[in-house]
Amino acid sequence: MTKKALIIGGGIAGPVTAMALQRAGIDGEVFEAYDHGSDGVGVFLTLAVNGLEALRVLGLHDLIRDLGTDTPRMEIGNGRGRRLASVRQPGRTIKRADLYLALRDEAVRRGVRFHYGKRLDDASITRDGVRAVFAGGGAAEGDLLIGADGLRSRTRTIIDPAAPRARHVGLLNTGGFARGVAVPGEPGTFHFIFGRKCFFGYLIHPDGEVWWFANPPSRKEPTREELAAITSEQWRARLRELFAGDTGPMLDIIAATEHIPPGWNTYDFPTVPTWSNERMVIVGDAAHATSPSSGQGASMAIEDAVVLAKCLRDVPGVRDAFTAYERLRRERVERIVAQGRRNGSGKAPGPVGAFRRDLVLPTIMKWVEKKNALGWMHDYRISWDERVTAPVS
Repeated sequence: MTKKALIIGGGIAGPVTAMALQRAGIDGEVFEAYDHGSDGVGVFLTLAVNGLEALRVLGLHDLIRDLGTDTPRMEIGNGRGRRLASVRQPGRTIKRADLYLALRDEAVRRGVRFHYGKRLDDASITRDGVRAVFAGGGAAEGDLLIGADGLRSRTRTIIDPAAPRARHVGLLNTGGFARGVAVPGEPGTFHFIFGRKCFFGYLIHPDGEVWWFANPPSRKEPTREELAAITSEQWRARLRELFAGDTGPMLDIIAATEHIPPGWNTYDFPTVPTWSNERMVIVGDAAHATSPSSGQGASMAIEDAVVLAKCLRDVPGVRDAFTAYERLRRERVERIVAQGRRNGSGKAPGPVGAFRRDLVLPTIMKWVEKKNALGWMHDYRISWDERVTAPVS
């Protein structure tokens, strides 16, 4: 009999997980906490080539080929105008809302059901499966439950009440889209600038729009309410102060941005000890949030969805399928989280750290380029036809 999965979370990971399960012969229904989808939420993200190839496994690559722009290379410099490195980093950068809408609409077209206003309150294992209870009333039953509910995953704490809290990495995020401003660079190249007080990144879309982000340092972890209270003009003033005296187009881009959205904190998870129990499992940021500096957050979630679906297809027993999924994923994702931590450590190092960074980074990045040192990350591919073997007891 076809299994039924309750998928908690309707962002990027939720629809992809539902479509991956569908290909494996498993029905999935998506339950989203908010009373609407993620339309218009977020700024942009990059799908690395490994994430794009994971989408191809599900027949989704062509769906997003016209969204955003290819970003095959990054140029790195500092706030004094010195060029530090130029490195290949194949991927495609897409507005988050556009990616979400494309995936959600395709999942609906394929028959996936979405339920909104369903915030998970609790879940329990029943004789035949699992039962989810939602805040404000309502419940659902299925054979298994998948938590694609992000950084503050309720599923994670139901599985393990002692689950660790995400680690704040001391950086904030903000960004936006600017028009009518001329900046140096070719369309599609990502430019990263280590300012004296703040890190900045931008790319030029082929239509001339400039997409950008900034990472103001923050030792304190602001609450979501505190961040939401910062107005667009307050962000603009703060960023002008942070980039004053730096060489680069940062101030021009910020000035040309009509609206700067609310900022958000940067987190990662060094490790999450428990990913599953007999009937529940976590994927994506719920299991292994990484700093955006890795460029792999969305790609890892998409990989998770495909691998989990394969395990449920091939391994008898839900519990053993979850064990196989963790065996195939844990080492890779924790290595990527560690890489993201290293990548982000140079964004706010202080004067001495910045001097050392600028001294050694050109040599390191030349070595990375020559040796394809990050090939382990980008060259990863999933074969749908390759069978998954059950874990050895």
